[in-house]
Amino acid sequence: MASLVLLVEAAGIVVLNGIMARFVEGQNMSLDGLDPDAMVAGTWGLGIGGGLFLLLCSVLLMLAGVRDRAPGRFARVALISCAVLHGVLGALTVGLVGWAAFAWMMGVLALVVLPLVAYGKESRTPARPAGPADPEAPVTAAGPATA
Repeated sequence: MASLVLLVEAAGIVVLNGIMARFVEGQNMSLDGLDPDAMVAGTWGLGIGGGLFLLLCSVLLMLAGVRDRAPGRFARVALISCAVLHGVLGALTVGLVGWAAFAWMMGVLALVVLPLVAYGKESRTPARPAGPADPEAPVTAAGPATA
């Protein structure tokens, strides 16, 4: 589920930045002396870079789900940075867009964090049997009796 949400979000980021780049290009105005073409290129670059990052996180989540294993070190770093990004953007959107956008960002944040904490650490030692090794041995308060 998280992989699909990030995939849709990646496409949305690219489209949104593309629309903003078209507006900047259509206005042909400079901001504090910046070249308008540089602003258009920067907007496209941010959109494509952000979309590729979200696409990478989507693929990493999909691989973790298909393999049914915890994400590796690189994947964990990428997913943690994606979660931090969503947390910061969620804090910004509550003031700029509203509580519905904040709820959406926190939902995506939860979906990204879930695979990181759901797998947990695997134990390296084999599990011991629950009962005594000898079923005929008497059990005392200190544990099974030893001969």
